[in-house]
Amino acid sequence: MADIIQLNQEEIKSQLGDMVRKSVEDTLNTMLDAEADQITQAHKYERTDTRQDTRAGHYTRKLMTKAGQVELKVPKPRKLPFETAIIERYKRREESVEEALIEMYLAGVSVRRVEDISEALWGARVSSGTISNLNQKVYAQIEVWRNRPLEVMYPYVYLDGIYLKKNWGGTIENIAVLVALGVNEAGNREIIGAAEGGKEDKESWLNFLRSLKERGLKGVRLMVGDKCLGLIEAIKEVYPEAAYQRCMVHFMRNILTGVPRTRSKEVAAKLKAIFAQEDRPACEAKAADVVRFLRENKMRAAANTLENGISEALAYTAFPREHWLKIRSNNGIERINREIRRRTNSVGCFPDGNSALMLVCARLRYVSASDWGVKTYLNMERLYELEREKAAEQASAS
Repeated sequence: MADIIQLNQEEIKSQLGDMVRKSVEDTLNTMLDAEADQITQAHKYERTDTRQDTRAGHYTRKLMTKAGQVELKVPKPRKLPFETAIIERYKRREESVEEALIEMYLAGVSVRRVEDISEALWGARVSSGTISNLNQKVYAQIEVWRNRPLEVMYPYVYLDGIYLKKNWGGTIENIAVLVALGVNEAGNREIIGAAEGGKEDKESWLNFLRSLKERGLKGVRLMVGDKCLGLIEAIKEVYPEAAYQRCMVHFMRNILTGVPRTRSKEVAAKLKAIFAQEDRPACEAKAADVVRFLRENKMRAAANTLENGISEALAYTAFPREHWLKIRSNNGIERINREIRRRTNSVGCFPDGNSALMLVCARLRYVSASDWGVKTYLNMERLYELEREKAAEQASAS
């Protein structure tokens, strides 16, 4: 098992890292070529009356980026000096190049907007036509990443939807982008899926989960998500062997909507005490106490929500105690969603669902290729030990 885990970890680092690095390398080289075209007043090998200079090939230089080391082919005009600010601007850039390019493309209906963004990033104005061509390359690479085979097992899968806005025929509509985060058998996190969902309904979740299964998602023990009937039904249909964990944080918020503000802190403390118990029976006993308290104090709606949902919110207790804090809520994927919202807020309203999906995926790819995807998130050996112990108990009982 140890050798397989190591192999999978290296494969993830190699595939995702190389994909993003190649995207950055291609993008920067295309930008350099476009800048050389502007200086010489002609494309490479083009003969025109307005041409100011010709090229004498290029020289290569290495550039260390957040995506890894890339090789740049810097153009060499024969007469005119070629001075570029692109490289230095990129070094200081905190966000991924491809995200910025897609934002330009989405805002590309306004040439002024495209020029403003490109100047802010690289200190040089880039035409909307150049940006459009670059984005088509990025889109193709994102599609390859989004549909890549899932070749390892993912015992834990977190599911969530993020709502964005699109302009459809002059009407502003909400659109959901569904995201799946998996913890693989090595204990590393990985973005394993993203798709346009339209709405977070059963059909959208069914299509999403089926696509994950077709790509090879297997070995799932637990799926974590918010309370959504469509999601729960889809999980039961596509992954009936997987347990469903209702996000503890959202569950508590749902309960507190039925509590007067003057008593919310008091009730919140009691709810937290439920999930602080040492095992499931103790959690259930504490929950029963809180239900009685809520009913006695005429908070029936909150009592009903707690009573009806506590079983789904305690699914995590069947797994290793060391994992409880990280598998009982959607906090991990919620942090990524906050990053996505921060990025998409700069666009505002998308022209269509695919544009929204592409920008979200650009951010997800960037996050995946960072240390976020390399650091061990959970010690999965504890899960396998627990499963072996349960199997031994069942064998001895029979």
